[in-house]
Amino acid sequence: MTDPHYQDTPASAIPEVAEDDGTRVCIIGGEFWGKRGPVEGVAADPNYLDISVAPGQRKHLKIETTRNASAYVFGGAGTFRDASDPRAVLTEQAADANSPAKYDVSNHSLVLFDRGDQIVVQAGDEGIRFLLVSGKPIEEPVAWYGPIVMNSQEELRQARSELQAGNFIKHR
Repeated sequence: MTDPHYQDTPASAIPEVAEDDGTRVCIIGGEFWGKRGPVEGVAADPNYLDISVAPGQRKHLKIETTRNASAYVFGGAGTFRDASDPRAVLTEQAADANSPAKYDVSNHSLVLFDRGDQIVVQAGDEGIRFLLVSGKPIEEPVAWYGPIVMNSQEELRQARSELQAGNFIKHR
């Protein structure tokens, strides 16, 4: 349990690196291609990257095998392939919560990766833009409801009750 905190980071403080093939990476947190992002002090020590890959380009991106990784696509389309066993996750509320996730790597898709040393993204005709987040595994159970993340359903019930009572945020 950590105290909640907020880091106000203007876009001008976020370093961007670019390659000749049109790939652009904004490093929000962590380190990538020799640059460090401004967001710090997060327990899982995440690399939080905003990546744009130009239309038709294929990009290999290194991931440490000790980290869990996911990508959230928020622009364009493409495929994640050849490494780290990508699995799509349903990100929109489904009519049937038990229905299987659809694999559609386009806008508003989330992809989870297995432990591998890289991901490979193939941009579609419009290019692709996604957040690539990787971090140290927390090795704890995760239960979530909206913006609240706890370790159990009981902790979630307590947090929701405290939120409704107005005493959810505690100052130490």
